[in-house]
Amino acid sequence: MRFPHVLAVALVSIAASTSARAVESCELNGQHVNPANGNTTAGKTGLMRCRDGEGGPVIREQELQGGVFMGVVRYFRDGQLEKEHRVNERGNRDGVAREYARGEGAAKAVLVREETYRDGRTVGISRSWYPNGQLRRVAFHGDDDREQASAEFTADGKLYELRCAPRAVLGAGADDARWCGHAGGASNVVLYNGKGVAKARVSYERGERRKSESLGEGGNVRESQETSASGGVERSFYADGTKRRELAWVAAAGERARRLTTLEQEFHEGGRLVHERRWRVAEGGSSAELASEQQWYLNGQPKERVDYAVVDGRLQRQETSYHDNGRKSFEGTWRGTATSGRGRDIASGVHRSWDEGGALRAERFHDERGRVTRERAFDGAGVLVHDDEVFEDGSRKASGK
Repeated sequence: MRFPHVLAVALVSIAASTSARAVESCELNGQHVNPANGNTTAGKTGLMRCRDGEGGPVIREQELQGGVFMGVVRYFRDGQLEKEHRVNERGNRDGVAREYARGEGAAKAVLVREETYRDGRTVGISRSWYPNGQLRRVAFHGDDDREQASAEFTADGKLYELRCAPRAVLGAGADDARWCGHAGGASNVVLYNGKGVAKARVSYERGERRKSESLGEGGNVRESQETSASGGVERSFYADGTKRRELAWVAAAGERARRLTTLEQEFHEGGRLVHERRWRVAEGGSSAELASEQQWYLNGQPKERVDYAVVDGRLQRQETSYHDNGRKSFEGTWRGTATSGRGRDIASGVHRSWDEGGALRAERFHDERGRVTRERAFDGAGVLVHDDEVFEDGSRKASGK
């Protein structure tokens, strides 16, 4: 809560910064008053007028009611009105507030901003204009002072930015009923930069953004996003329009604001998919776990694949690698120590390696503790060349061919 004496101190500070040439001189009903001295204004009613020194131009007007600064407040620059608003008995802004500015070469200041306050909070529609009278920005604030919707325009009247509310609220000068998809189905709106060049395309349905595309200088799509009630897809592109990245997600159960990623892909500038990760949404839809990860060579052949699963309460990771001709080069499985994370991975089962021709070249056998118990090697013709039993101390014993 604000009090009159606090406002009086603030007015003194404003007066001190308003003019470096002279001391502010104020009068009320033909009598000199000092707003910093409550004794000079106690019980008085009227319009206090302050000048830049004795006989100087008016720089401020302030209304008093029964000794309380309450009512209209105006500020002037070079003899013309610059700002005006009203304050209530607590010193909070209340009612319509306006600002004026003089355009280049203009003889008279014009309205450049208008908004409404309720006990210090901005409510309803606020507007600002360019000095030439073109609407610059319009916004709507709820009773809680929060901005719910807005539209911004370039100097030549093209739509620059748009934010929608669940209903049309921006009033005259901004057709948010159509732009935000409140009438006639989903909208298709083009946004422009300050040079008048299209920078984005957006689509809204009943106030919710369904699709957006940001555009490069040549008009190619650089980024895009599509959303629905259940999830969405985000994409980015190289300068020539080739897809660079794609991300898919779903809304967490009961929490539309929280996203669960289900797919992530990366592409080479030549258009080939080179990396992909997929997630598995847990039962109930409240979380997601990484299910698989893949990489590809630029010739399109698979390079590596990793699959994740929970087996007997433990995380399991199975890896498969490939030569660039598409033939398998390695295959093996690891087990985690707990379902809550990978922990310390332990090699499991038999791990195998192949050469580029597809011939099996090696096998390694593991016990339940992940220790190697047997190793086998083969030549290029698939003939077994050695088969060793491996002991805990690292010693070996040939098992024969």
